[in-house]
Amino acid sequence: MREIIENLVADALKEAVAAGDLQLDELPDPSVERPKDETHGDWASTVALKCAKQAHKKPRDIAEALAPRIASSSLVENVEVAGPGFINVKLSPAALQNVFQQVREQGDSYGTCDEGKGRKLQIEFVSANPTGPMHVGHGRWAALGDSIANVLAHAGWNVEREYYINDAGNQMDVYANSVVARYLQAVALIKERSVTFAEAKEILVADLELPQEEQTYLPAMGDNVYGGAYIIDDAEAIYQRDGDAWASPDADPEARRVEFREFGYQRELAHIKEVLDQAGVTFDVWFSERTLHAAGPNGKSAIDVAIDRLREAGYIYEKDGATWFKSTEFKDDKDRVLIKADGDETYFAADVAYHANKFDRGYERVIDLWGADHHGYVARVKAAMKALGFDEQFDIVIGQLVNLLRDGKPVRLSKRKGTIVTFEELLKEVGRDATRYLMLSRSTDQQVDFDIEQAKRQDSSNPVYYVQYAHARICSILRRGAGREDAQDMDALATELAPLDADLSVLTAEPELELARKLSEFPEVVLGCARDLAPFRLTHYAEDLAATFHRFYTQCHVLVEDDPVLSTARLAACDATRRVLRLALSLLGVSAPVRM
Repeated sequence: MREIIENLVADALKEAVAAGDLQLDELPDPSVERPKDETHGDWASTVALKCAKQAHKKPRDIAEALAPRIASSSLVENVEVAGPGFINVKLSPAALQNVFQQVREQGDSYGTCDEGKGRKLQIEFVSANPTGPMHVGHGRWAALGDSIANVLAHAGWNVEREYYINDAGNQMDVYANSVVARYLQAVALIKERSVTFAEAKEILVADLELPQEEQTYLPAMGDNVYGGAYIIDDAEAIYQRDGDAWASPDADPEARRVEFREFGYQRELAHIKEVLDQAGVTFDVWFSERTLHAAGPNGKSAIDVAIDRLREAGYIYEKDGATWFKSTEFKDDKDRVLIKADGDETYFAADVAYHANKFDRGYERVIDLWGADHHGYVARVKAAMKALGFDEQFDIVIGQLVNLLRDGKPVRLSKRKGTIVTFEELLKEVGRDATRYLMLSRSTDQQVDFDIEQAKRQDSSNPVYYVQYAHARICSILRRGAGREDAQDMDALATELAPLDADLSVLTAEPELELARKLSEFPEVVLGCARDLAPFRLTHYAEDLAATFHRFYTQCHVLVEDDPVLSTARLAACDATRRVLRLALSLLGVSAPVRM
């Protein structure tokens, strides 16, 4: 609808110039906006103010010349000139009635656009280390990344989702040491107390429940370990497979460490994939950090190649035996080490190589979604990409954390999982739909206060329930209209009840037109979400649309027995609303139930 009105404004300008009413060498931008005050109409244009200087006329005089030309369209009910030269346009009922038709004809394509023009885009998100369970913060980034990808695809981008597996470096060694320590502790308990591994595990877990100063087994592991009880689960899986063989005095400590690291790594990674599947998140690419360290055909790793590229560009120097990147030349607060004096590569070096690899794979745009704890890392990575020539194509979105509540009170942390409440636990208690919706209900740069009890409520105080109920309510209306309570295919049922060529001219009541106006906003909402990487706006829109429908339903009886034409038209309006609600929820990764 925005494009249609902008074309009317552009045509009015051309007609005024052709008639000699305006002297313009260049036509101004005919863009329009929705007025903040609904009494000012459906659309507003400031085009008269934009071209006043060029036309050597007062803006209001220009607006007066354009207004009747815009009003000549059958899509416009009236045009009003306000203030110094604002042009306010009110759509005709016919234009609004046509919105219902467009939605039903376009179906799931409604609101798509060519913003991305089919260009290749990659979004990388979650990327939790495969050394333990996902926390609720990871869950928020999973919902955000997946929904951003959905919205970008709807806006015409060719989107690929990628998970970066941090499977190299010190954290993997710490993880291996942790599993080894718990395995040896459990085997020692089995032998000393003649217990099973399950009983030994109970002892170790109970130890975690004690105040830190009273614990026996975790302190014995040393400082360079992970303390979560999931480590004991990984050790148990190895024991179930190999028994106590790895506790033998003859066992090679290094071979044991490598075996435990690889076994546990694959186990934790499989679990991450399983939890993401429960959340409805699927990745196209799982990229292993290890591949960046491996030597290629020329004997150099991807990290070596990336550093060479920076060196050739003049941004590398040697100091104190280390290799440095001149990141201060790109507004970072200090230069960054890539290769330490002992020859070890830094995490940053791998990140430079990884992001260079992304662009080498042909992505025209790359988006990273990181947690708030990585905020200080942004400048250096952006600096490296700018040095490599990818500045304008690279975006980093910082996702704030989640405050977990239960009836308004902070949730006690989970000792079972090592001082965190896991994303998996939240999904199991609350469910996918409520979890995803509430994770997306705030702007990315705002923390989410996630109240578990509110998320489980089945009433209007729960926003996801409120929106889903509106969809289910429409499905119920359709079933009643057809007299078929067993119907499942709502698209087919709606088309049967209200054919696409139904007479919509009878929809002239204000609640009907208000519903059409709200439906007409959807394409703009999607475009704004895509441009600003802000899917939270879809939750606000969905709630507004649900509220608008409930008002319509309260004021306009749908199944009018003595007026089949009106009844059919209102069923068509209901169906259009159902389709947009379903589409909005699908972009959020939330289901649209037909019964509740």
